[in-house]
Amino acid sequence: MNPPARILVEGIHGSGKSTLAALLAQRFGLPWYPVDDLLWEPGWVEVPVAEQRRRIDAICRRDRWILDGAYHGWRDVVLGRADLVIGLDYPRGVSFRRLLRRTLGRLASGEQICNGNRETLGSVLSRDSVLVWHLTGFGRARRRMRAWAADPAGPSVLLFDDPAALDDWLARGAPVTPRAGPDRDGLRPLT
Repeated sequence: MNPPARILVEGIHGSGKSTLAALLAQRFGLPWYPVDDLLWEPGWVEVPVAEQRRRIDAICRRDRWILDGAYHGWRDVVLGRADLVIGLDYPRGVSFRRLLRRTLGRLASGEQICNGNRETLGSVLSRDSVLVWHLTGFGRARRRMRAWAADPAGPSVLLFDDPAALDDWLARGAPVTPRAGPDRDGLRPLT
């Protein structure tokens, strides 16, 4: 079976979406479009949702891509074209620790992200902090990924509830398993 050509990597902030998307892009020879670069302009100015949707639609019309997230204003566009969704459904403690470590590292290093933006102490301590987003969005993200996995009409979904399970899948060459049934060609959730 050929590897999927259109992949969405989904998960809560800090779960490792971008890291996995970059690795899969290299492994499968697919172009990766970091979603944060499409959503944020310099100075942390958010791109209007209509423009976000236009940008995402232009990518999703292509035959090959990887995206590292899908947000409310255009999630339907991505799900309508994805061959595979890889959900990083890790426990809250795992993803929050990763997010906290990444955020503290970015604060210390001044690393530029998303079109030259930087995380600052002020942004981390604000109500719009990525740490707050994690805490308030965790349950919604988890329910959303699990609903996608249970929906036979949607794209194929692989859910990973443990980083070790993802590492094992990657070590085995990121195999994909055809779904059973005459109407679906694709993948099935991991069991």
